Amino acid sequence: MINFEKKVLDNGLRVILAPLKSTEAVTLMAFVKVGSRWEVKKIGGISHFLEHMFFKGTKSRPEPGQVHRDLNKIGADHNAFTSKEMTGFWVKTSAKDFDVGLDVVSDILLEPLFKEEEIEKERGVILQEMDMYEDNLRVKVQSVLENIALGDQPIGWDIIGSKESVGAIKRNDLIKYEGENYKAGNMVLVVAGNFEPEETFKKLNAIFGKIKKGTNNPCAKAKIGQKSPNVKIINKDSDQTHLAMAARAYDMYDEKRYVLNLLSVILGGNTSSRLFSEIREKLGLAYYVYSWGEQYLDCGYLGMAAGIPHNKLGEVAEKITDICKEIKDGKISEEDVSLAKSYLRGQMALKFETSDEIAGFVAGQELFYNKIEQPTDIFKKIEKVTKEEIINAAREIFSPSKISLAAVGKQDAGKAEQKRYEAILAKLN
Repeated sequence: MINFEKKVLDNGLRVILAPLKSTEAVTLMAFVKVGSRWEVKKIGGISHFLEHMFFKGTKSRPEPGQVHRDLNKIGADHNAFTSKEMTGFWVKTSAKDFDVGLDVVSDILLEPLFKEEEIEKERGVILQEMDMYEDNLRVKVQSVLENIALGDQPIGWDIIGSKESVGAIKRNDLIKYEGENYKAGNMVLVVAGNFEPEETFKKLNAIFGKIKKGTNNPCAKAKIGQKSPNVKIINKDSDQTHLAMAARAYDMYDEKRYVLNLLSVILGGNTSSRLFSEIREKLGLAYYVYSWGEQYLDCGYLGMAAGIPHNKLGEVAEKITDICKEIKDGKISEEDVSLAKSYLRGQMALKFETSDEIAGFVAGQELFYNKIEQPTDIFKKIEKVTKEEIINAAREIFSPSKISLAAVGKQDAGKAEQKRYEAILAKLN
């Protein structure tokens, strides 16, 4: 049971306080409901660029590095991230140093400078980050997968943007985008850990009550017209081929997402799963092989991935397809379902041991659902899922019109090979 209290400031900013006496740490987390889905191609990557720039100087800390130095002085963990549908900033400090963490986070969000010279420096940093991802084929293949599974639209584009779009973003673009999207009505602030709630709320109200009222505009809706398997193979010099597959599934508001959680565990969610047992343990064809569920505002998918020998791509693609087909044909047992539920129960218990995990969970719940469900209530819904519901979900999503495959490595990327893999995926019919 997570103890929390929700308050709403006069400007509409939501504040969640989750006191924990069992820790000496405090996490402060600010989530903003804006990400790469809010962009147009011309300014692709601006959400991520902006996230970087918040750390590059403020009115109170104008010099580059001051923000990090002040947090390093107290041994704080801190970072930020940009996803397709939100941007987050967090700092985790000792309880006695919480005021420093609060001062820094409020400083970067309320008083950023966006200096021209720092924008140019950070542009170079982001271009290097792109090159890093380009060399990390395990990351790249999943980016390619979302490109083809979700299409040429904001939800399918890379969060980081392209070299062309990032190269063209100007200071005025950053200031305009920040002004349009960093508003109190689409922000959530969470404090979790060892703190005094009433005193802390007064501080938060005094500081973050200055953020302007309002909300940003909605993001572009996903429009996916897939009718047959999507395949994209990229030939790249590497030591292994990275394979990723996606079966389009349910969005974050669909009750079937709980069914999908269990399906993912059975398929590839742990070291007892079908994918792990068959592809790694029995065939010895992969070190990593797993599945996961991805849910967005209005779309989602069940993903599968593996790192394999170059000459085994066809065999592994066939095997994954066969395993999906077996589940679709009803070849799971009540014991499979029971073990999957038990696994999720244990993982959920482990997840809420620390202040940062609790803060992230609470912030995400409030930001996207406008309410906070207790983990126990969520698990009650998972417990109610039946074997028949899992099989029905498999029948619904494991379909040629919903399946995509991406591969990056030393591969023939010609049309004949693409047709070969389309034919493999078509077996899900």
